[in-house]
Amino acid sequence: MLCFRFCPVPRLELVLLCLVLGAARSCALELNLTNSEKATCLYAKWQMNFTIHYETTNKTYKTATISDHDNVTYNGSICDDDHNVSKIAVQFGSGFSWIVNFTKQEPNYFIDSISFSYNTEDNITFPGAKDKGIVTVHYSEKVSIPLNDIFRCSSLLTYEENHVVQHYWDVLVQAFVQNGTVSRKEFLCTKDKGSTTVAPIIHTTVPSPTTTPTPKEKPQVGNYSVSNGNTTCLLATMGLQLNITQDKIASVININPNSTGFTGSCQPQTAQLRLNSSIIKYLDFVFAVKNENRFYLKEVNASIYLANGSVFSIANNNLSYWDAPLGSSYMCNKEQTLSVSGTFQINTFNLKVQPFNVTEGKYSTAQDCSADDDNFLVPIAVGAALAGVLILVLLAYFIGLKRHHAGYEQF
Repeated sequence: MLCFRFCPVPRLELVLLCLVLGAARSCALELNLTNSEKATCLYAKWQMNFTIHYETTNKTYKTATISDHDNVTYNGSICDDDHNVSKIAVQFGSGFSWIVNFTKQEPNYFIDSISFSYNTEDNITFPGAKDKGIVTVHYSEKVSIPLNDIFRCSSLLTYEENHVVQHYWDVLVQAFVQNGTVSRKEFLCTKDKGSTTVAPIIHTTVPSPTTTPTPKEKPQVGNYSVSNGNTTCLLATMGLQLNITQDKIASVININPNSTGFTGSCQPQTAQLRLNSSIIKYLDFVFAVKNENRFYLKEVNASIYLANGSVFSIANNNLSYWDAPLGSSYMCNKEQTLSVSGTFQINTFNLKVQPFNVTEGKYSTAQDCSADDDNFLVPIAVGAALAGVLILVLLAYFIGLKRHHAGYEQF
């Protein structure tokens, strides 16, 4: 379903374009700000989401992902060319606000700072939060852009500050539009230019494609979920370690759940969990129903930024892992390896997943992967028992035969 929402504000023309696919939403916000002469003075279009890690009253930590931008307003957005300042101010959901400030100093303008505020008194979004109240996170950013250019960044931008991970992508902004006409001349962000500068996170490389990289420490276990409205429809708990080989270079990447965002969707026959971070453009786990009574992991798609600046991409929609009955979860505490391709494997640790029929946001009874081992042990045990019986029969036969010959000799 494709829906458009128009939110009129005095002297402000804005459009929020929401592309809704089932239960998952990817919202592009588009803002066209005009001056007193009704000429465009600021234009912006972008996508964003936020991952917030907070402490609970039980002294544990939970993660809230903010990707739905409901009830959006743009109060406080300004473009003041006379004073060389512009600002985008967005309010949405239950107490969320986001502000980005711009300044102008010819011949350039600058993205100066970003601030994001959230309210932990919202018990639906932050159940069991220890500290209640409004929290504001400030991030100083200094991006210089030629005055007559529009800034574009299709790549994923990630900023992390004070337990909040901010993700931005498909960004298009011109904070000081000249003569009311949005520029067609683009100024690309560093990532879109194909920069080799990538956040130095959890990469290990070895020079030989035939040599396994030195194993890293076990990855941290993360908790991920997908919601359909206010109802949780997918749960996943797992530590993830990626093994990639590209251009004869092997890399091992441990996924850090504290800096990883997650979204997804739930359908009657399929469910998807998507992870993203500063080095993971996307990592998709796609589940499917089979025979109307079981689920399994059918597909993995990935696009990952490597340390040398290249991008590794892979897709396989013909997998068959994590098989369990519908209405239950799949669990495997031991290390497992998902072979997506000859160049991409995923090691999982302390895995538990339920992509369908989640009740009250909790896991159902789990089918343990040890049951798979038992399926192999049963025929082995039966074969061993039969072999043992056969050996006993043969021994009895030879013993009896020997005694028979001994009786003839005595006679």
